[in-house]
Amino acid sequence: MKLLENNVVQLIPMETCHIEGISKAAKDESIWTHMSVDLTQYSDVVTYVEAGIKKREEGREFPFVIFNKKEQQIIGCTWFLDVDLTHKRLEIGSTWLHPHYWRSAINTNCKYLLLSYCFEELKFNRVQIKTGHENLQSQKAIERIGAKKEGILRNHMIRRNGEIRHTVMYSVTIEDWLEIKKHIEENLLK
Repeated sequence: MKLLENNVVQLIPMETCHIEGISKAAKDESIWTHMSVDLTQYSDVVTYVEAGIKKREEGREFPFVIFNKKEQQIIGCTWFLDVDLTHKRLEIGSTWLHPHYWRSAINTNCKYLLLSYCFEELKFNRVQIKTGHENLQSQKAIERIGAKKEGILRNHMIRRNGEIRHTVMYSVTIEDWLEIKKHIEENLLK
């Protein structure tokens, strides 16, 4: 996996040298309300990074740190998950940002870089994005980039607190890409 960047963000393949920056960005507890991890503790960040690197080495997942070019700091992470080279598909997920960047152009720029790479370089056919049924903010962000809602997977996951999560499934396909690319390009700075 390679570095992906534009004039707003860099998506840098995760390495152990990013632990300090991730830990600093991850301190706000509100980030973790809907996530399957909680990175407010430094030791959990170390485990998260080490696990991400191992999964990358196995070819299963590819974690990136989100680096804000203007502020010159790590502000979150995003991953390629469920990578399936045979069927030319993967999932963009486990994305989190420091709350200062919620509802900013950062997520749109990240998704643009990731989707461009998937469809234009990897020549994939499908990218899926999913979120919890209660995470309305995430659903709106996914819909804002133009991903198509496919449905809800009922009783799909068990959260850290033991509650059941229904998962809202979205996708972008190669047939959708040119229209969605144009739509995202029009909104990169919003």
